[in-house]
Amino acid sequence: MLEASAEAAVMSFRNLYRMQRYFHFGFRNLYSISYTSPFNMIYLVLFVHHFIINNLYAQTEFLCYTCCNKTKREVAVMKAIMTVNKCFEIDIIDPRIYGSFLEQMGRAVYSGIYEPGHKTADSKGFRNDVKDLVKGLNTTIVRYPGGNYVSGYNWEDSIGPVIDRPARLDLAWKTVESHEVGLHEFMYWANEVGIEVCMAINLGTKGVDDARNIVEYCNHPGGTYWSDLRRKNGAEKPFKIKTWCLGNEMDGPWQIGAKTAEEYGRIAAEAAKVMKLVDPDIELVVCGSSARWMYTFGAWEATVLEHTYEHVDYISLHSYYGNQKNDLPGYLAKSIDMDKFIGSVSAICDYVKATKRSDKTINLSYDEWNVWYHSNENDKKNEPWQKAPPILEDIYNFEDALLFGCLMITLLKNCDRIKIACLAQLINVIAPIMTAKGGAAWQQTTYFPFMQAASHGYGTVLRHNIDVPSYDCEEFKDVPYIEAIAVSNHEKNEIVIFAVNRSLDENAEFSVELQGFSPKNIAEFTEICGHDIKQINTDGKCPVVPVESKAASVKGNSVSATLKPLSWNVVRVAI
Repeated sequence: MLEASAEAAVMSFRNLYRMQRYFHFGFRNLYSISYTSPFNMIYLVLFVHHFIINNLYAQTEFLCYTCCNKTKREVAVMKAIMTVNKCFEIDIIDPRIYGSFLEQMGRAVYSGIYEPGHKTADSKGFRNDVKDLVKGLNTTIVRYPGGNYVSGYNWEDSIGPVIDRPARLDLAWKTVESHEVGLHEFMYWANEVGIEVCMAINLGTKGVDDARNIVEYCNHPGGTYWSDLRRKNGAEKPFKIKTWCLGNEMDGPWQIGAKTAEEYGRIAAEAAKVMKLVDPDIELVVCGSSARWMYTFGAWEATVLEHTYEHVDYISLHSYYGNQKNDLPGYLAKSIDMDKFIGSVSAICDYVKATKRSDKTINLSYDEWNVWYHSNENDKKNEPWQKAPPILEDIYNFEDALLFGCLMITLLKNCDRIKIACLAQLINVIAPIMTAKGGAAWQQTTYFPFMQAASHGYGTVLRHNIDVPSYDCEEFKDVPYIEAIAVSNHEKNEIVIFAVNRSLDENAEFSVELQGFSPKNIAEFTEICGHDIKQINTDGKCPVVPVESKAASVKGNSVSATLKPLSWNVVRVAI
């Protein structure tokens, strides 16, 4: 059929050529005829009629060939080949990379995790429907209580009988904090959902003495003032909080008690010393610069680490992304910024290591990351000094879930340096889980990429090479259409591949060469795709969820899958 059509096309071209020659030579003859003769006029009319009919026939035949065969041609498909080898690994994933964050702000706590009188509330007032969604998310550690809030936090206000706790103005968010949910209540909730707590201390308005006291209160067994006060307040056994943050974003002009790098480096070093004297088993996160775009970035990290290097274990990174320009290709490329940020901070850490001739490596805690921009205008309308007003309540859509997946993959790619990461935040405030006061709780679009990574992304991240087309956008060049990573889970005998197809309109025939492995079959292939980019999930209607696909197979040591345009994909391969 294809050969016959091709032959017809050739004939059509020939007919066109003949008609053109016929017209050319016939027209030359027209100059030599006499227009006064009726026979010559009849010749002229017949000539023109013959030319038009034959020319139209030839063009129609050619156009029919072209249109018919255009529908029969295969649609162009992008090819992407990823190669991994069993012997080439990045590192083992620290489970704390799947952390989150709850700040005493907005509706994160009040009408978020805590709502006495709600039909699902437990005996202490915590919502069981929210607990179930948090458990389903599989987050491993939660940073608490801030955030900007912590720089004015008096932790003593949050212990003892609730009726005796003072209400305070929270200067960070211009709200009123009642302390109805305090330290003990939060530790109860964290235990209920099976999450480790990363506790932040106040180095804005507080200092070294306060730092040692809170560690003694939380972690010392007993027999001292602060540990016995904890026991008196109902916690006989210590909380055993392992991970602690030394303040929050201390170079930010918006921060209560903001400091220069020298000022902060000195107080952080002294606080770290006394905290580890109280409990040598704890790990400490020192504040990096508030963001990569801060004028202090780089010099801040180097100076702070000069003071704290031997006393701390991690340095923090924070970044948020948005699509304010409504530029989808550029938006989906923003995970490249995260990757560059990680590389820059790692280099600074290693520079300080070299100058100190140290054998110790400082790793990274990416303890605030997310999409944040939808709620900016609404937040300007809030009146100050309310209790638990709606703040930073971003409603996420399908395109946010795709970038979220790219960010998640970027963290895993850098698991040799990223040991802790906290999605900011967890409930209602730029969160994967939303609640209605007195009503339901539901999963936003970003819930599912995190949930799938935190469920299946354990083991060792494999180094990879990927051959895939790329594109340019305003901010970045050579952006690969496919963002992907492969994780080898020895305990479950599986390889898990996470991938995002950034292309707006092309399928990707994606193949992964698993060198050194013996893949057996596809255990599961799920995808999130096919939605309007602005599609959201709401109470009672959550269309943006993973669905099962059969478009994956195993042949030899190669895995093949079709990644649809604008899609988040998880392929689990039994080995």
